[in-house]
Amino acid sequence: MRLDKFLSTTLGITRKEAGKLLKNKLIEVNGEVVKNGAQKVSDDCDVQFDGRSLCFDGPRYFMLNKPSGFVCSHVDDFNPTVFILLDVVSPEKLHVAGRLDGDTTGLVLLTDDGQWSHRITSPRHVCEKIYYVETADPIAPETVEQFAQGVQLRGEKELTRPAKLEILDEKAALITISEGKYHQVKRMFAAVGNKVEALHREQIGSVELDEELAPGEYRALTPEEVASFTK
Repeated sequence: MRLDKFLSTTLGITRKEAGKLLKNKLIEVNGEVVKNGAQKVSDDCDVQFDGRSLCFDGPRYFMLNKPSGFVCSHVDDFNPTVFILLDVVSPEKLHVAGRLDGDTTGLVLLTDDGQWSHRITSPRHVCEKIYYVETADPIAPETVEQFAQGVQLRGEKELTRPAKLEILDEKAALITISEGKYHQVKRMFAAVGNKVEALHREQIGSVELDEELAPGEYRALTPEEVASFTK
């Protein structure tokens, strides 16, 4: 992470104010005065302001507008990972709370709080996710009832949980699911003889993707958004 952004985050000040601290030689990194806000700092750096070491307090929570072509793992031999999009200290300590496929776009939540993410991903907790989907063929009206009843996925013993399907256009819909089986939405449409051409996650629980985030951009969750998964 850039030093000026680190100062802005830990001290709760603007980048401009952080620049003034640097200009006035009030910031030390590993015992040396630093004036360049573009200098990179990592988790093992000792950053001090006025003789006081600075660090992040508590766990971190982010939302990311995931672009197509990025995977939600830390290491992949063929594709870039979402973690390279983050300008944060120690991104390797973060994990995704509910992964998306490489070609699926939209809302991704990232955190270093394992208990918090467990409430989102565990089958024991009912956490609804809303996706916008485009299909290869027209969506048959009876698909709404089929999804509401649950469908049989190949390789699964039990039907999917009831899902809500709202048809928006001939080949577009919103689907709300409350579980996270592997490639679930794609497999559900395949089970009724259709194919997903595009998939975009718009919402997890009550947290909606921030419309101001362009693909690849992220922001910290608000305290209210974080708390919504603990109720």
